[in-house]
Amino acid sequence: MTAKRAPPRMSAIALFIDRPEADLMRKTLPLLLLMLATCLAPLTTLAQEGGGEGEGAAQPAGIGYYTLDPEFITNFITTGPTLGYVRVKVDIMVDNAADIELLKKHDPLLRDAINTLLGSQTLDDVKSQEGREKTRLACKAKVEELLTKEEGRKVIRDLLFTNFLYQ
Repeated sequence: MTAKRAPPRMSAIALFIDRPEADLMRKTLPLLLLMLATCLAPLTTLAQEGGGEGEGAAQPAGIGYYTLDPEFITNFITTGPTLGYVRVKVDIMVDNAADIELLKKHDPLLRDAINTLLGSQTLDDVKSQEGREKTRLACKAKVEELLTKEEGRKVIRDLLFTNFLYQ
């Protein structure tokens, strides 16, 4: 008795290679790989150079913001035995984002001036919208004055109170 052998199976790849679609695939695959490599080349160059961030990156131009952190918490002038305090978050807006480094350099000087001004406010100044705006403008003028004295030019565009609480 002779055992019958099953016919050999052909793999799916072998079946595909014999078809006309395989010839089209052989012609277009190198082209697709070339296009993919061309698209990815700039990304690998950017990654090798540090992704455009860090020490070697060009300083950004345009408006920038610097937050004086931590927030200011200080007493203000009250009448009577109770103490009042304010908690203010201050952001400084500059025309050139490269000037943020100057603000970091003078951070202690600016914090002292703003803290002194906030501590000299009265309850009426703290409670009213007009008083807060007057305080904000006084802080802006003082910061402009100090930075102009230190750097010889106007550095800031505006000073913002992004959070203002009192008790």
